[in-house]
Amino acid sequence: MTVPGPQTTAEQPWPVRTVTRKIADWINRLGAVWVEGQVTQVSARPGTATAFLTLRDTSADVSISVTCSTQLVRGMEPPLTDGSRVVVHGKPSYYTGRGTLSLRVDEIRAVGIGELLARIERLRRLLAAEGLFDPRRKRPLPFLPRTIGLITGRASAAERDVLTNARGRWPGAHFRVINVAVQGTTAVPQVMTALKTLDADPDVDVIVIARGGGSVEDLLPFSDETLCRAVSACGTPVISAIGHEPDTPLLDHVADLRCSTPTDAGKRVVPDVAEETQRIRQLRDRTRRALHGWVDRERRLLDALLSRPVLADPLTPLRRRSDEVNALRDRGRREIKSLVGTEERAQSAIRARLTTLGPAATLARGYAVVQSVADDGSTSVLRSVDDAAPGTHLRVRLVDGAIRAVVPDDDTRERR
Repeated sequence: MTVPGPQTTAEQPWPVRTVTRKIADWINRLGAVWVEGQVTQVSARPGTATAFLTLRDTSADVSISVTCSTQLVRGMEPPLTDGSRVVVHGKPSYYTGRGTLSLRVDEIRAVGIGELLARIERLRRLLAAEGLFDPRRKRPLPFLPRTIGLITGRASAAERDVLTNARGRWPGAHFRVINVAVQGTTAVPQVMTALKTLDADPDVDVIVIARGGGSVEDLLPFSDETLCRAVSACGTPVISAIGHEPDTPLLDHVADLRCSTPTDAGKRVVPDVAEETQRIRQLRDRTRRALHGWVDRERRLLDALLSRPVLADPLTPLRRRSDEVNALRDRGRREIKSLVGTEERAQSAIRARLTTLGPAATLARGYAVVQSVADDGSTSVLRSVDDAAPGTHLRVRLVDGAIRAVVPDDDTRERR
């Protein structure tokens, strides 16, 4: 919104009084509002008519000055103190003399425990409806984190409990501790800053937010909506260890793991070296027994195999097979010889039959085969001399002791 009026230039600037007056006129047009916050400073000096307070936002580093009558502050029951949650009704005002903005309050109401719990319950239902409490979103914690981020109060019992129990279980546990305010107006911003710092550290594998017990008002920062959403968006697993067992701020529901106390967080963030050593010893014994059992079982199997005849006396089967091979070879040789002998005898018989039926045997007994050749060149075998044609000349020739007869030429003829 711009303040109406003539535009200024470097040659025609407004004086300071004009600017402050126009700002005051614009702010005075604002109506009265109800504001909730946390009181950080209360100044109500005796003899003064005006009291001064500072009202701070519970979720952000923002504050505003508040002025009211001294009687209004002194009439509060219980009295206002630093850290009190209040709801005030007032109208913004601008003091032109110093150029400051304040809230002129005419009514102050303390926020009671019941109202605080009702607001926390409404916020719890809202965050649950958005799925921030869903168990499926919970991330598993590392078995043995390299570095454990710890956000807690300075020199607090919670810090001592976490460090003592964690290092008692695992002496080599390494911590990066960031001390913050764990109650009051600065608790939420400091915790969120520390959370962002540890989440950006690549060596930090898990973050523990720890605080000892306290009243509902003391634990209010850990039910802050901004802090709950920051923990939900954190990339590193977060452990909530706030208060005692009955204390359940909203941070417990958003965190990946809720521990009942800081002592419990120290026990659950690292494994127990004694338990792990015992587990390793048991696993080693189980492995040794399993290995011995396997070796014994395989040894019995080998003994059973070695007791078999084929392995106890491996040469005897070979000799037996060798004798069988020799016997079969001799048998085959005899069969072949018998077959060859039979075929030779059959061949001799056939040869004898052929010899008996052939002309050579007849010629060997003194007979002759006479072939007659006629004048026209035709030939015929003469079964007897009477079959020869008249005028036929015969010649008988002995060849290798056999008589052969052919039709002679005009050579010397022998007649028979």
